[in-house]
This record gives sequence, structure tokens and C-alpha cells, in this order.
Amino acid sequence: MSGDVLLPLSGVTVVALEQAVAVPFATRQLADLGARVIKVERPGGGDFARDYDRRAKGLSAYFVWVNRGKESVVLDLKDAEDRALLHRITARADVFVQNLVPGAAARLGFGAEALRARDPRLITCDLSGYGPDGPYRDKKAYDLLVQCEAGLVSLTGSPEEVARPGISVADIAGGMYAFSGILTALYERERTGRGSALSVSLFDALAEWMGHPYFAEAYGGEPLPRSGARHPSIAPYGPYRCGDGARVFLSVQSDREWVALCERVLRRPELVRDGRFADNPLRHAHDEELTAVLEGCFAGHTADGLCVLLDAVGIANARLRTVAEFSRHPQLVARGRHREFASPAGPLQGLLPPVEVAGREAAMGAVPALGEHTAAVRAEFAAGT
Repeated sequence: MSGDVLLPLSGVTVVALEQAVAVPFATRQLADLGARVIKVERPGGGDFARDYDRRAKGLSAYFVWVNRGKESVVLDLKDAEDRALLHRITARADVFVQNLVPGAAARLGFGAEALRARDPRLITCDLSGYGPDGPYRDKKAYDLLVQCEAGLVSLTGSPEEVARPGISVADIAGGMYAFSGILTALYERERTGRGSALSVSLFDALAEWMGHPYFAEAYGGEPLPRSGARHPSIAPYGPYRCGDGARVFLSVQSDREWVALCERVLRRPELVRDGRFADNPLRHAHDEELTAVLEGCFAGHTADGLCVLLDAVGIANARLRTVAEFSRHPQLVARGRHREFASPAGPLQGLLPPVEVAGREAAMGAVPALGEHTAAVRAEFAAGT
């Protein structure tokens, strides 16, 4: 990135009382856009996500993922002088975001109402597990547990057993809604001169994502089945074994695509007129029979050859890749999506954020060591400065 190219959030300062994944994920997006993010960590161990694992050259892979580009400042918020320092920092900030246990920030003097009474231009964002009120207000909330309460885990897995999705979807959902809410509030402040008090919960974020199963069960009369790697309501949509033993995932989204699959891939045009497969609900109802037909036809193809044929016909498909295979995916390599960034353990390689802006590139700053910026920030925001 050229040194004279200003990123969209250059000049914006964010103060973050954050830990774990959700708020750090949101503020890392802001840092990638050029915001200054001052991450306040507790004495002793800092953000407990620092100790989740040691997989990234001895650092926590979770922490590396969501904390690059920030300044780490260790403050003891039980200490009056450190609280006063944090108030001075916040007084010059544009955004204050926190995910302490409900009520903790307010007890320390950093509740949204108090902060915005001092500075109406300040944008505050409180992220919680279940929201600021209601019977679950004080319930401890971690990613998998919120997934359970939101019904997501009941949909994930095989018919015999539920399963956890492979990534922290509640944290990511909450973090992304916090991020988009903060951007919206910054835009609104540009027009009105006033800040906003935002509230986001992991539960509400996942509740939004549960829209399809919610409506399907509320009005369909029965829950969506757990279907493993198959789609719960579309067929064919899922993995199918080929002649070389590998599996190809494919998806047919319309009757037009079904006709193309039958005539040009399966070479079985009579299936178009087969009453079992006349439309998607019927195809889904006869999915076992349909799978037997498809895999019988695919037995004469390798997985790679079948993908080429499906692409040529316009049938969506994919190979099932491991994380290692994904990390060197030909699409990532061809588009130059890998970037190196600094960390206390030395250079690490990650991926550019998904939004591309012509002429700009994300900041991709260093992952901070615990308390790395404490002395400098104390000096910058010393009393009387």
C-alpha cells in the first residue's frame, strides 16, 4: 500500500475493552480500514484469548486472527488513576466498544449513558451474550453455548447426532453486526454531528441468521431435519462419490438445471420425465433413490473430470478441501490474497480482508505483544497533556 493513500477510517480512534473473539473481530475490521484501535487488557494475562492455544508460532491462533493492527495497553480498572487515564483516552476517541460482563463497564464508570453524557459525539457499542435485559441478561455466554440456545446446533450434524459448526459463528455474527453498526453510526455522525449508543448480542445476531429454519418450522409444521452434508430442503445438493472414490459436491437450484444435469451430464434424459424427480420437493423426498442414480452415473468419472464437465454445463460444484488445501487454494494464489504481517513471534502470513477497494489495501498491522504500547499511551494521555 502506498504511504500517501489514506484508508477510509484514518483519523478514527477506537477504545476497546475487549476479550475473546466477538468484539476483537469487530475492531480488527476497523483497524484494517485504518482506525487506531487501543485495546485495553487486564494486568496479569491480558485478553484470555491469548492463551486459547499455541498453534501460531507459539501464539494463540485465535488471538492472531482477530487482533492484528491494534495497540495493547494494560490498565487496572480497579485502580483510580488507571480509570482516570482511560477516561482521558476515551475523551479523545470516536468509538468506545466493550464486551465485559453485563453491568461491569457501567460500574467502572464506562457505561454508554455516562460516556455519552460527557461527549454526545462519542459512539458506544456494548456487545453481550443475550442483550442488556431479559431473564438471560446475566447468563454467561460463549460461542457454542449461544449456538445451542439459538437452535443452530440442533440443525447441525447427522440425523443421529448434533455437531458444533467448525468455526465460531456466534462470535463472528456478533462481531460483524457490531462492525456494521459502528460504520453506520460513524456515517450518521458525519451528517448529524451526534454519536449513537449501540447494543449487539450474540444471541440476536444468530437469531437473524436462523431466519430460514425459523420460518420453515413456524409455517411448515415440522423442524428441518439434520442432514449431515446434504441440504435439508434441496436435492440434489451435497456430496456424491465418483469412480476414483473422491466426492464432488454439487447443487441443482432449478428445474432448468435439473434438465441440463440429466441430459448433458448423466446422459439420462428420461429422468426429466420420471415422476419421482419432477420438481425439487419430489427430488428431495426421493433423495436416496436420486443419490443412487447420480453415483451410478458418476462411477465413470474422476472427481476432477466431473467438475470440469459440471462447469461446462453450468452446474454449481465444489471439491471438499481440507484447511491445508484451502490455505494454498489456486484462487487465493492466483489473486495474490496472501499477505505477511508482523507479530511477537516473527512474520506471519494471513489473508486480505474480503472487501476490495481500488487503489487501497488493508492496513494488516502487527499483532501486539501484551502491554506493548502501555508506556507510549500513558505518556500521550498523561494528566495535563
